[in-house]
Amino acid sequence: MTGWTRSRVSAPASRATGRPLRGTGADTAGVWRAAAVEAVRKLDPRVQARNPVLLVVWTGAVLVTGLAITGPSVFAVLVALWLWFTVLFANLAEAVAEGRGRAQAASLRAARRDTVAQRLPHGTDLNTDPGTGPATGPGTAAPVTPVPASELRVGDLVVVEAGETVPGDGDVVHGVASVDESAVTGESAPVIREAGGDRSAVTGGTTVLSDRIVVRITTRPGETVVDRMIALVEGASRARTPNEIALGVLLSALTIVLLLAVVAIAPMSAYAGERVPLVVLTALLVCLIPTTIGALLSAIGIAGMDRLVRRGVLATSGRAVEAAGDVDTLLLDKTGTVTHGNRRATALHPVGGTTPDELAAAARLASLADPTPEGRSIVELCASGYGLPAGADAAEALATAVPFSARTRMSGIDLDGVAVRKGAAGAVLEWACGAGDRAEVDRLVETVSDAGGTPLVVATDPGGGAVEGGEARLLGVVELSDVVKPGIAERFAELRAMGVRTVMVTGDNPRTAAVIAARAGVDEHLAEATPEDKLALIRREQSGGRLVAMTGDGTNDAPALAQADVGVAMNTGTAAAKEAGNMVDLDSDPTKLVDIVEIGKQLLITRGALTTFSVANDLAKYFAILPAMFAALYPPLGALDVMGLATPQSAVLSAVIFNALVIVALIPLALRGVRYRPSSAAALLRRNLLVYGIGGVLTPFVGIALIDLVVRLIPGV
Repeated sequence: MTGWTRSRVSAPASRATGRPLRGTGADTAGVWRAAAVEAVRKLDPRVQARNPVLLVVWTGAVLVTGLAITGPSVFAVLVALWLWFTVLFANLAEAVAEGRGRAQAASLRAARRDTVAQRLPHGTDLNTDPGTGPATGPGTAAPVTPVPASELRVGDLVVVEAGETVPGDGDVVHGVASVDESAVTGESAPVIREAGGDRSAVTGGTTVLSDRIVVRITTRPGETVVDRMIALVEGASRARTPNEIALGVLLSALTIVLLLAVVAIAPMSAYAGERVPLVVLTALLVCLIPTTIGALLSAIGIAGMDRLVRRGVLATSGRAVEAAGDVDTLLLDKTGTVTHGNRRATALHPVGGTTPDELAAAARLASLADPTPEGRSIVELCASGYGLPAGADAAEALATAVPFSARTRMSGIDLDGVAVRKGAAGAVLEWACGAGDRAEVDRLVETVSDAGGTPLVVATDPGGGAVEGGEARLLGVVELSDVVKPGIAERFAELRAMGVRTVMVTGDNPRTAAVIAARAGVDEHLAEATPEDKLALIRREQSGGRLVAMTGDGTNDAPALAQADVGVAMNTGTAAAKEAGNMVDLDSDPTKLVDIVEIGKQLLITRGALTTFSVANDLAKYFAILPAMFAALYPPLGALDVMGLATPQSAVLSAVIFNALVIVALIPLALRGVRYRPSSAAALLRRNLLVYGIGGVLTPFVGIALIDLVVRLIPGV
């Protein structure tokens, strides 16, 4: 090893377990066993107090247990037993959802345990030859100090070599390496991380497979991506969403109304000459209140977050997931989202008297300060096709570089008093406003754009940028080629069926943008977009009452990500972008935004479907139980006893047993989610009412009748 003076440590850096976060290893019998134990622990009244509906069931179970002890009977004992089962099954639903997260968190913790970082001294000079590594001065190697990863602070520089674990989230500032990110993303294929460009971010807990890199730490201990994932999958940071709170208030109100209705039954029955026992009234109350959705509500929310994490997306809160389900407008960058994103320079088109070699030399100079994949591809094309050097020589390294920015949409260099620029046609033509050959350049721009390519204009100004002198000269057009992703048009069609409008945003000229938009099937497009244009578009959509989602990875995307209702930042993006968004895509795949919308809609649909089923269940149980209970007092009610239940006691006990068992039956559906098919809101509502409304009404009649056939065989009931 050259360039670093290392101190070896006795304990090797830990390696990730390699178990994918998004695997199915969490769905094991061990999770269910642990959940059963946790369900018993959740019988603590302080835990039950968080859910008013379950608190009523818990109180009823305590009351009936007391009555069964003071006045023992088979009926009272069985009702008390099944009321406790109801509370346990409700706790089990939440415990299983949390347990699956804990199983995932265990593998994530293994990825960060006992990691030792090789920290460089502050002030280390990184501007040295890559073959010798960082140095504090000419010929002076920078020693590293082994420190625990927990002691790293923002701004620290650490060296990570092949076989070692990245000790914390950060940006590669020196070198290039192949990195295994399977411990975090679940993808086994290694990725390249290098200094500069848009693939410089690394995640703590991942493993360097080859070469060595220097990483600048960007997060404090305890706030890394892995730490946030652990908090999310365990549910430690999950707060109730506005929809959950609103639904909880509704369920509480229904519980109060039904409580008053059941309480009113006692004096009514006493007036009729037969007092209904307190055990029966308590059982009736538990059967009629919305116990099912009250038991599954928390599990639905936790499982929704779990599905998102399994797709490799971190959300700061459940509110963001719900917002994704209600999104009306989707903003997508063209490059990397609609197209493959590997735009590469494929041809040079000189204009006027410019020779191909002259255009290649100028295009290379203007791209030396452009770290984007497009800029690097221009340098590579000039090197392979025109024999030009791939790197800057000594004079070029000392020249004034003009880096590419989204605002100017140009890059270039000022060398020996000559300004060379390359960039979007509109930006360069405005910069070289006094140059000739504009008609030929316009024709080439149109030709390249009509073919779906991206044209970049190259110009030079011997006056050093003083275009007033009229010395600027247009040299030609660089053609970049990209391809629309296969199947993307079908995805956008699905979004359109959901009622989501897609808007493609690109810095390309309007003609190229229109061609790509037509091929991809997006609803609208915004060409030559600056960060200010994106922000203005989002605000305009929101002013019309629409929810907006978008993706981004750069610092200039941060304002728009913060403004959007759902802002998805790429994990390889800048720290500013990740702080501004309310979601982070660990795979850095912009098309994930479509999946996020589907997961959000599935969460809302699952909650709505099970709420419909629960309310319909309660309605059916009302008409199933009351006729059997009061037919003796009010003979006309006997005509409504369509199930022919044996006795009032068997009717009540059968309903209590069904009420408990239906929770267990619905746990897998709550965790998996209702199957989502892209369709309009009206179609979804019809399907919801048909399947879960009518199904919720019919199921209790069948279930209670079957249970009654068994219950009537029990002596004393």
